[in-house]
Amino acid sequence: MSKKQRNMILFTAVCALLFSVTPAVNAMHIMEGYLPPKYCIAWGIISLPFLVWGVFSINKTVKNDRKNITILAMSGAFIFVISSLKIPSVTGSCSHMTGTGLGALLLGPAPVAVLGVIVLLFQAILLAHGGLTSLGANTFSMAIAGPFLSFGIFWLCQKWKINKKIGIFLAAFLGDLFTYCITSLQLALAYPSMEGGTGASMIKFLGVFAPTQLPLAILEGILTVIIIMALETYAIPEMKAIGFIKEAE
Repeated sequence: MSKKQRNMILFTAVCALLFSVTPAVNAMHIMEGYLPPKYCIAWGIISLPFLVWGVFSINKTVKNDRKNITILAMSGAFIFVISSLKIPSVTGSCSHMTGTGLGALLLGPAPVAVLGVIVLLFQAILLAHGGLTSLGANTFSMAIAGPFLSFGIFWLCQKWKINKKIGIFLAAFLGDLFTYCITSLQLALAYPSMEGGTGASMIKFLGVFAPTQLPLAILEGILTVIIIMALETYAIPEMKAIGFIKEAE
């Protein structure tokens, strides 16, 4: 067998392996019908005030400068693309980067709540990722909890005069991990362990998520730093318009 033939067989085997581990398309986020109705309603109600706040925040951002639409659209597209790259994890869900940290740092956490729910809605309807019944729960974990923590971490890093790149990395990294802490809590509340209750169940879910989510969170942190560095170099007017780059800088 020639070297070329061996390489072709190896390539085919790798492709087959990749396709064999790809989860069902309804396994992204928390899938349709996986949460009991009362939890679907509860998480939807909890998410609603943040979405209203996000709409007002987006209107204000756009009114301040029409150029901000460019950053807004880019942040939404980034969330859609990066959150579609998934790795199978625990039954009823999967691991993936969120992409919401970038938008939270550039625009604030409130607009990201709206961008996130739009992305989740499109994925649920067009790609069968996630679900309509679990939309509230997925919105809260990915588009609210994670972005708000990312924004808070970055704000603290700036206040404590920590290196900007380190602050961006920590914000995106911890925001990603926090999303899965909330997802684990949501699943644990819906399906508590017979021994140990919600706490034990949450620890089990976190244990299953951790091996795949930790490296993904690190990757998202690095990617967010690279993108913001590129924007600060090639999109200075837009970054000044949203206030990320101060005139003094």
